[in-house]
Amino acid sequence: MTDKFSNKVVVVTGGTSGIGLATAKAFAAEGASVFITGRRQDALDAAIRQIHGKVTGVRGDMANLADIDRLYDTVQQAHAQIDVVFANAGGGDLAPLGAISEEQYERTFATNVKGVLFTVQKALPLLRDGGSVILTSSTTSIKGTGAFSVYSATKAAVRNFARSWILDLKDRRIRVNAVSPGLTETAGLNELFGGGEQADATKEYLVGQIPAGRIGQPEEIAKAVLFLASDEASYVNGVELFVDGGQAQI
Repeated sequence: MTDKFSNKVVVVTGGTSGIGLATAKAFAAEGASVFITGRRQDALDAAIRQIHGKVTGVRGDMANLADIDRLYDTVQQAHAQIDVVFANAGGGDLAPLGAISEEQYERTFATNVKGVLFTVQKALPLLRDGGSVILTSSTTSIKGTGAFSVYSATKAAVRNFARSWILDLKDRRIRVNAVSPGLTETAGLNELFGGGEQADATKEYLVGQIPAGRIGQPEEIAKAVLFLASDEASYVNGVELFVDGGQAQI
């Protein structure tokens, strides 16, 4: 590793599994002081054991503004500023139009839209001028997906956050970009597809629609996030970077 993020302070929400955990590991391996969040203490503790480096876990639900405040209070106790915010916490489940409940709608938008909005907004007093914000969107932000319209709508909102916030933050030279993963091998994906053989069969079918011929790995998404956060992406601002094996490009 290169210590590319040595002396940098990085916040990764939803950092206990999947893409968030892989990204937290990658930042820590490059020398960053990493703060991760998760809703369950056991998962948070397990993630911390897997991350080698300077890491702090803060239990919290990013749909809860008090938990976001507590996150940044914890950061401020140790550091004067934040260099990178990776607003990654999110999730969703399947339901076709006609079966969408108010509870599902409110829960998904609370986590994926409200949570992302206030994770970034509440970071601003600590986020250094010239810092970097990365948002987790999805290939569903531009594609129709059956039984997944609520989740897809939230990710379209996230993508527009990046476009709009670069205007709001231009005087502070804060870059805001979105990373949009395609199918990625995570526990969340397996749960979404019903687990076990059912999930395996669904993934096998969907692989046929991916030009790369396979499902992505969380570590591959993490590499894209680190690029967007780095000085190498100093002139990259407001983009949606697809890391999807080409699926959304055809």
